[in-house]
This record gives sequence, structure tokens and C-alpha cells, in this order.
Amino acid sequence: MLTYEPGDSVAHGLDPRGKLAVQFGLAITVFAYPTPAGFAVGGLVAVAALAAGRLSPVSVLRAYWVVFAFLAVGPILGGVALGDPWFRVGPALDSLRSVARVVPVVFVSAVYVRTTPVRETRAAIQRMVPGRVGRLFGVGVGLVFRFFPVVLGDLRAIRTAVRARGGERRPLRDRVRRILARGLQRSFLRADRLTLALRARCFAWNPTLPALRFRGRDYPVLALGLALACSPLFTLVPGRFIPVA
Repeated sequence: MLTYEPGDSVAHGLDPRGKLAVQFGLAITVFAYPTPAGFAVGGLVAVAALAAGRLSPVSVLRAYWVVFAFLAVGPILGGVALGDPWFRVGPALDSLRSVARVVPVVFVSAVYVRTTPVRETRAAIQRMVPGRVGRLFGVGVGLVFRFFPVVLGDLRAIRTAVRARGGERRPLRDRVRRILARGLQRSFLRADRLTLALRARCFAWNPTLPALRFRGRDYPVLALGLALACSPLFTLVPGRFIPVA
């Protein structure tokens, strides 16, 4: 699971609001244009994001292999038929086009997570979504970013402990039950400790968050995000640059 790491890459120095705009706009573009041109735009944005964040695509594949494995199963299941010819290429290709749209979004999101501190993400969300709703979203995102990697680390440690004690000789069902039961127990314990820690630190809904400001290099990123978000409107313009079909 990728987490934030300090660095001096181009993506590290960008305002989180611009990076969020690119993610949002890219998701709209790839789902609005399930065409080769749309996939090409998504691929170019993903490659540019990886280069800006100095993040290897192999690292993303290793960190999110479960997500990519789940996506890879989709076309296979989409082509399976219960009768002759048992596997249909057309539905499999349609399913492949559907899941392929998610891949560039995952890569861009991975770059965002690696290059953006959690506090800056919370500050960006609370500035874009005003009121209590924005504060609630900001707190939720911050807790998920901090808590989820810890839970995954606990599950890996439990799995390693089970293997060290000869657990591989046990039935698969028994191993899964042990890992899940122990993982849930640790998660609840960590949640209790987190609640106590928040109270001890006088948790507030309106903490002093880092100041955010746009600089010269942030405006092209923001413009790219807005252009991607508004890309479906180009279908209304004659001579649009991305064909719908």
C-alpha cells in the first residue's frame, strides 16, 4: 500500500487542489469516452503523472495488485457463456474496455497519495467543500489515509505469524478464519486507541491546517483538470477532438 513520502519531485511541489482536479477530470474523461482516443488521453495523463511524481509503474502494480487482479478477472467473466460457444469475444472486449478506463485513474491516484501529505489533503477538501460537510470529509479522508495502511500491516504480520507456526498445513478455511478474526481484533483495539489519542490531543473540528496557495506551476495543472472535467461538452462542438464512438 503506497503512502506519502517526502520528496522534491514536481508533483510534491504542486498544490493538492490542482492534483485533485486532475484526478476528478481524468475520471470524467475516461468514462465519458470509452474509445481509443479517450484511452490515449488517459494513458498520457497517467504517464505524465508518474513522471512528475518520480513513481515507477511497477511500484504501483505491486502496491495495488489486488485491484488490478480484480480488474483482470472482469473481461474473463464477461466473456463466459453458459452454452455454446462457452466464451464470447464481443462481451469480453466490452468488459475489457470498461475496466481499462479505471487503470489510468488508479495510477494518477497512486501518484497523488505518494506525493501529498494527509494534512494538505484535508486542507484542500475543507476549502473546496465548505461547512461541516467539508470538515467531516476532511477528517474522514485523513483517518482513512492514516488508519488503512496500519490495518494492512497488521494483516501481513498476522499472516507471517501463522506461516511461521506451520499454519500452511492447516485447511484454507481455518487459515482465513484465524487471520480475519485476529485482524478484526487488532483493528478494534487500534480504533479504541485512536479514539483515546484524539481525546488526549483535544481533537477539534477546526484545527489549524497548512496554508495553501496557488503558484505559477499550479495553474497549468488546474487548467488541465478543468479541461478534462469539461471534456464531455466537446461532444456538442462540431469537429470535436475526441470521437464518441
